[in-house]
Amino acid sequence: MDATVPNFAHSVITRDGRGVYTLQIHGAKRLNILSTPVITGLTEAARWIGGQADARAVIIRGAGDDAFVGGADIFEMAELDVAGGRAFITRLRRLCEAVADIPVPTVARIPGFCLGGGLELAAACDIRLGSRDGIFGMPEVRVGIPSVIHAVLLPALIGPGATNWLLLTGETVDAEQAMRWGFLQFACKTGELDALVERTVAPIVASGPRAVRAQKQLLRYWQSSTVEAGLDRSVEVFGDAFTTAEPSEYMAPFLARRNGKAP
Repeated sequence: MDATVPNFAHSVITRDGRGVYTLQIHGAKRLNILSTPVITGLTEAARWIGGQADARAVIIRGAGDDAFVGGADIFEMAELDVAGGRAFITRLRRLCEAVADIPVPTVARIPGFCLGGGLELAAACDIRLGSRDGIFGMPEVRVGIPSVIHAVLLPALIGPGATNWLLLTGETVDAEQAMRWGFLQFACKTGELDALVERTVAPIVASGPRAVRAQKQLLRYWQSSTVEAGLDRSVEVFGDAFTTAEPSEYMAPFLARRNGKAP
């Protein structure tokens, strides 16, 4: 790991030469279960990555290929009272928000189990790529608690009917169904997952870095704005793109090909 990267509990951060950061859960229980120490360490790590000016994309992943995240720590939750319950879920909310606030594209690498708080963490990412053996669900009602915080994103991601079924039954679905619903963008064999992630990351880092950051900012703004406000903001952001030489630099190869010149 780069010596300039600080250490965060239960987190391993790596960076390649393109500015692609990977945040990997480390030292958690089997299936990358989210306990308070894991949640706190990951939140600090995500916030740090979000502040790195050289970041071009971020991959969020668990340790191993058995799971992305198998859910929150049920043994910890079983001991909670009202105040403790609110404190625990607030910490998980802050983790999801820290990931959502990263200003460059975030890609969830999802093999195996993606359940409960893990599915909410994946929902907070911009792009979700999984293995065909994946298992997806929100089983909270099965253990006497509702699905909350970033489950609120699910109606927009998979539709209200699918969300109702998932949250009210506590049942799981396979990767094929998760992809039909639109939760997963693509799925592949587990051994091909890293290659699938790379096929998504490569065009991101090949694009204009300011443009990508501006695009993500717009996508988030559109989620809560009216159409008219979204259009107004879009015009402003488009014009602002020309305050630097990035458009000229990235358009030059296309113009060169049109003019019959080598890029």
